Amino acid sequence: MGCSTLALSSVVSTLGGLVFGYELGIISGALLQLQAEFRLTCVQQEAVVSALLIGALLASLVGGWLIDRYGRRNSILHSNVLILAGSLILVSNSYLALVVGRITVGFAMCISSMSCCIFVSEMVTPKHRGFLVTLYEVGITVGILGAYAINYILSDARQGWKYMFGLAIVPTLAQFVSIWFLPSNAGTPAAGQRAGAQSQRGLIHSIENHKVENSAHVSNILDNPQYSFLHLFQQKDNMRTRTTIALGLVIFQQFTGQPNVLFYSSTIFHSVGFKSNASAVLASLGLGVVKVIATLVSMVFADRVGRRPLLIGGCTVMSVCLITIGLLSGRSVVNTKTPCNAGDYVNNSTPLSQLTVENQSSFDISVSQRLGRHDRTEVRHIAYDAERSLGTLMPVASPAVHNGVVNWIILLCMMAVVSAYSVGFGPMTWLILSEIFPAAVRGRAFAFTNCFNWAANLIVTFSFLNVINVIGLSGTFLSYGLIGVGAVVFFYFMLPETKGKSLEQIDRELCLKR
Repeated sequence: MGCSTLALSSVVSTLGGLVFGYELGIISGALLQLQAEFRLTCVQQEAVVSALLIGALLASLVGGWLIDRYGRRNSILHSNVLILAGSLILVSNSYLALVVGRITVGFAMCISSMSCCIFVSEMVTPKHRGFLVTLYEVGITVGILGAYAINYILSDARQGWKYMFGLAIVPTLAQFVSIWFLPSNAGTPAAGQRAGAQSQRGLIHSIENHKVENSAHVSNILDNPQYSFLHLFQQKDNMRTRTTIALGLVIFQQFTGQPNVLFYSSTIFHSVGFKSNASAVLASLGLGVVKVIATLVSMVFADRVGRRPLLIGGCTVMSVCLITIGLLSGRSVVNTKTPCNAGDYVNNSTPLSQLTVENQSSFDISVSQRLGRHDRTEVRHIAYDAERSLGTLMPVASPAVHNGVVNWIILLCMMAVVSAYSVGFGPMTWLILSEIFPAAVRGRAFAFTNCFNWAANLIVTFSFLNVINVIGLSGTFLSYGLIGVGAVVFFYFMLPETKGKSLEQIDRELCLKR
């Protein structure tokens, strides 16, 4: 019984991340076919891509209340239903249906991502919490990889975009069925708390077969003080400091620019010899494999090494590699024009988002493809965490005269940044956010910080090309590296270690910490 419950928790967490990652990555390939079939303008493409982001932002605003009001398990179940409905809407032959379906999926996806992390963190003991919450990040990376593989397989299929969107139904149904066999946990407030506490007690006993959390845990849940949203900004129980830590996590996660580093991955792959369509796709998938492996490493060591070492260590490696890329990049001139002539080019649009739930997520693969019918044009399309709409970012001048060794150093730094992010920021941000807030306000706190995460994503994405025009590619990466150094200092002095502690113990310690 205990092993089966633990296994089911693992399945629910992984499937939630898998759906999230798949929805983020699938649009990059689907958009090529959608543009051709519906003759979409750049604005229409932007609307299709950004619809997912709009839905997710709406969910961030109301999701916390929904999660705290109706419970984590019910929120996941309802989000599954919405994803199924959105996927069915998406396969309709209508542009309006595409937008509505994407908004629906984005809303459900955001609710699911928040609920999954909180639900799993409250379901299991401290011994397994880091492993299972980090498993969600593994699901995201595998989902993105799977999405790009599906994009590649169905790239020439007639109306392949319908299969691309429709295949999301499979993992969604699997999660929907799996979670029915898990009890509601103790995270629900008010009337649901007492029943949840009983389920939590039985679950803990079945998993560990001894009183890991003991009766004090249940007592703490039943007597848990009530919090309003405004308590997040007050000194009561040190809530203001907790909110500061949470905002630091999500803001530094985005402003270190890791998603925008991947924006140049196809250019770098091209510079070291990945010329053909197949080799560029395989190189990009290889980058995704590196990310998956790094995430698996963090999953294994999250409960052994601890959150602080992985986050601080990962951020340190990112900073060093970002600064190195900046120093080696030299001066680059980037052509930011996005041709929208459907007759000659695949439509392009300004990058819209790199959602991190995300990633987040999240979730970080670039694909560089050369179209056979237009040998003169190279289209590089990239998706991260929520995806970007296709945009041509083509160097019109060589950055500087780099020899082969320097090119490979830059490529290795790219790999290191992806790996360090997947060990540190990627999984640790959401694990820590699920641990540092009291149960009664955890959903709203998670949603509040998630709003800042998405807002920071938008700022970094939409300012990226303008920043390059002002300070250059080298200066941009150097800035990201210096922000990373600031993040290391912030985490060193502010971030508590939560490894091996129950949620109640973490709460008590943070109440006393000043």
